[in-house]
Amino acid sequence: MRVTWTAEEPARDGIGERVWRLTFLLDPEDATTGVCTDGQRMELRTNSCHVRLPPADPAAPYARRGEPYVHPDLLAVAAWTVAAPWTRRRVTFDRPISPELAEAILDGWGIEAGPVGERPRTGSRLAISYSGGADSVAVAAILPDAPLVHFRRISHPRVPNRWTHYRADVLARLAARTERELSVVRSDLEFLLAYPRPGYPEHHAVAAGALLLADELDLGGIAMGYELGSRWLGGDRYLHRYTPDNPMWAPEGMWGRVFAAAGLPVVLPVGGVSEAVTMRVALESELRDLVRWCLRGSGDGPCGTCGKCLYKELIQAAVERRPLATTLTAKSAVARKWQEPPPYGGQEMIEYGCARVPGIESTPFARAAELLGATEESTRWLDHCYPPAIEEIPEPWRERVAAYMEGVGLMTPDECARVENWGIG
Repeated sequence: MRVTWTAEEPARDGIGERVWRLTFLLDPEDATTGVCTDGQRMELRTNSCHVRLPPADPAAPYARRGEPYVHPDLLAVAAWTVAAPWTRRRVTFDRPISPELAEAILDGWGIEAGPVGERPRTGSRLAISYSGGADSVAVAAILPDAPLVHFRRISHPRVPNRWTHYRADVLARLAARTERELSVVRSDLEFLLAYPRPGYPEHHAVAAGALLLADELDLGGIAMGYELGSRWLGGDRYLHRYTPDNPMWAPEGMWGRVFAAAGLPVVLPVGGVSEAVTMRVALESELRDLVRWCLRGSGDGPCGTCGKCLYKELIQAAVERRPLATTLTAKSAVARKWQEPPPYGGQEMIEYGCARVPGIESTPFARAAELLGATEESTRWLDHCYPPAIEEIPEPWRERVAAYMEGVGLMTPDECARVENWGIG
């Protein structure tokens, strides 16, 4: 794989977006069909994309002749979040990278990376990869002074957009209403995929903009809203398995090491708590009215008819101790998976919701509730924080997160065992 970044000429007025164009050429041993880290098969459609950064402040101390500097390691990692699924033997970047980054790619993927010859970088601030969903809103509530970096999908110049119902513009407007320090990054990288649909080649591609802004914002970490289920209980495709070695989100996992080598370690402030806790934190925050986990609906509200909306409605109804508010039934296509025997993706939250939502026997989750037999007592551990997740927070931000989680409540040894025995038996 050969990777090239090209900075397009800035607008004449000097205040337009900064546009970086990524192009990659496959080596003979590479393939247009690949697999991302979580096992999803991917098919490549095209080999170039753009990342559009917000206008630069020419008076900022980081500017060099009006052009902010981007460390080669940051460019390389941003490219690797796109190119990794298709690379088989080696990746050649267009400028030297640090030995630390080359070693992380080799150890994680068995891929030779180069050329080597740059010093590693560092930074001091923590930014939040802000999506507007309950999990990232909870992170923003825990870290009220952290700047937000929001990724917005835009159309690709050579790939038709057949997903016009995906309202990325709505989320960008909602992010602006937070009145926080905000950088909106626009990119067409999701249209690189021919299969399964437009999306990130790797989950970490959502951070492409944060990587390219890291030097000018002096970033030393990127906080993401991945919670207990994603970090420790396997997430959707690691069904029902305790995952301390999670390759995507463990600090010593393949992606954790790559980001750390670029001086931008991935930080999971809510990595020790369930979606019930992040939902509660988000709904109790000043950003409550801006929470949006679905991009299919029109206006500022979720569609209410997709599988994600149904899943999140179950969690919100459980947190608010009210009946489920949905027009969907057990016969709806999006509810079909919950009519089958477990395990389920996100099963811990299905159990939590089924144990708390009044009238669950008259909802699309009735069959799952019957099969799971969960109770409030059996799911109480999901109201508390798993302490090892706090220990994974890098030292500059650990104390603040720890103080917040002590207010939530830490898991007892017996509750920790529920996490560590997840999926056994």
